[in-house]
Amino acid sequence: MASRKRSTSSSRGARGGEELQAIYRILHAAYGAQHWWPGASPFEVVVGAILTQRVAWSNVERAIASLKEAGLMSPASLVQAPLDRVTSLIRPSVYFNAKAEKLRAFLDLLFEHHGGDLGRLFALPVDSLRRELLSVRGIGEETADAIILYAAGKPSFVVDAYTRRILSRLGLVEEKVRYDELRAVFMESLRPDAALYNEYHALLVRHGKERCSPRPVCADCPLRARCVFPDNSQGTPQEAKEE
Repeated sequence: MASRKRSTSSSRGARGGEELQAIYRILHAAYGAQHWWPGASPFEVVVGAILTQRVAWSNVERAIASLKEAGLMSPASLVQAPLDRVTSLIRPSVYFNAKAEKLRAFLDLLFEHHGGDLGRLFALPVDSLRRELLSVRGIGEETADAIILYAAGKPSFVVDAYTRRILSRLGLVEEKVRYDELRAVFMESLRPDAALYNEYHALLVRHGKERCSPRPVCADCPLRARCVFPDNSQGTPQEAKEE
């Protein structure tokens, strides 16, 4: 394992910004554009962001397909559907009872405060929009940021297990860095650009799945020269749990 000293969990400033930009360029050169988020409409992205909690995307695709076949892929149709019917349709997404309740809670916010108009909700400034989303039962920081970035098209960086793993192995943050601290590393180091945040997050997910997994494939990693973690192919118990 390389001996480069790790920085603190809130590493920012000149080195952090330059390093993050260099990492983005390297990943983009290695993987190309990722064309995220898969979704035919902003509302479908919202639904996907809620359903993808703790489950593979392939399961979410099946649940979304069921909602579409039932004609329920709009706020107006979904809010009128009986909860037990929604639960049955999204069964492939796992934790379907809780997720049906989360969808209903989001729709309650949308209709009670914004007349059912997703455009009105998404017209809010990023900080206000984020606060409203976080007030919804079952929507946490990662889901809220995914909705803001991918459905609303506004700059709010999404942090997930892949982001934490990759940046900690690169020595830019501590392994147990808090969500808000890690998000701030990106938000304070990169220009507020939704397209950049979108592509960067998607590239981190791609890299985390293909190479920087809990048991990493270091041999041909495009970030190997910058990494403090090369050749430790066992990962850690904490990382294995997060995957």
